[in-house]
Amino acid sequence: MDSAVLADDPTDALSSLPRRSGRRAAGQVRFFYGPMDCGKSTLALQIDHNHARQGREGMLLVRHDRSGQPKISSRIGITRGAVEVNEDLDIRELVRGRWSASRPVDYLIVDEAQFLTASQVDQLAELADDVQVDVYCFGIATDFQSRLFPGSRRLFELADLIQAVQVEVLCWCGSSGRFNARVVDGRVIRAGDTVLVADTGQDGASAGAAVPDGRDLPDQESVTVRYQVLCRRHFRAGDLGPIATGQGQLSLA
Repeated sequence: MDSAVLADDPTDALSSLPRRSGRRAAGQVRFFYGPMDCGKSTLALQIDHNHARQGREGMLLVRHDRSGQPKISSRIGITRGAVEVNEDLDIRELVRGRWSASRPVDYLIVDEAQFLTASQVDQLAELADDVQVDVYCFGIATDFQSRLFPGSRRLFELADLIQAVQVEVLCWCGSSGRFNARVVDGRVIRAGDTVLVADTGQDGASAGAAVPDGRDLPDQESVTVRYQVLCRRHFRAGDLGPIATGQGQLSLA
C-alpha cells in the first residue's frame, strides 16, 4: 500500500502515528529464540534497560508469562510489568493509543512471542516499516511436539535479524538441549493442546492437561505438569534421566 494513502486513511490503525524524521528509513524486527531456561526474559529486560537509560520510550508486551500475570519475569528474579497481548489485540492500535496520549513509542519488547498470532507478527513488521518502531521479540521456536509455533514461524519469515540466545542449556546427559518436552506426572507426553503454560521446575504446576493418549482429564482432577529441556536423542526416546520413569520412544518416520 502506498504510504501517502496509508497516511490519509483515517480508518487505518497507524493513521494517527506521526512519521519520524532524522532517523533511518525503517525500524527493525529482531527475533531472539532458544529453549526454556536460556535467559530470553533476562535478555529482554536488559535490552529494555539499555534503551530506557538512553532516553528512549518503549513498551513491554507479553503473552502467557510463566507467572500467569501481565509481566515479564525472569527466573533470576528480575520482573517488570507488561501489557498482556490477547489473541484479539491489534498491536498497532495499542501503539496508536500511546501516541494519541502524547506518549512516544520508540521500541517494543515482546516476550513469549511464540504465542503471538501470525497477524500480530505482521502488525509488528508494519510498525517497524511505517513508523520506525524497533521491535525486539523473544520466544521459543518449537512446541512440545518439536513443531514451530505459529508466532515463531512468522517471525522466522519476517524478522530482519534472527539470533539464537547464546546461553547454552544442557540436557540431563550433558549434551546441548533445545527440545522442550512436556512432562505430565513424570512422563513425556506427545498429545494435547499446543499452549499449556507451566515451568521447568521439578514441582511443575497443577493444571488440567491431556493424558498420554490425548484424552482430557476430568475437571475435578489435576496432574503435575512441567517442561524439561532435552537433547534430540533423549527427546525422541522420552528419556527424562536416571530418576525418571514412563519413557516412550518417538519415531521420526
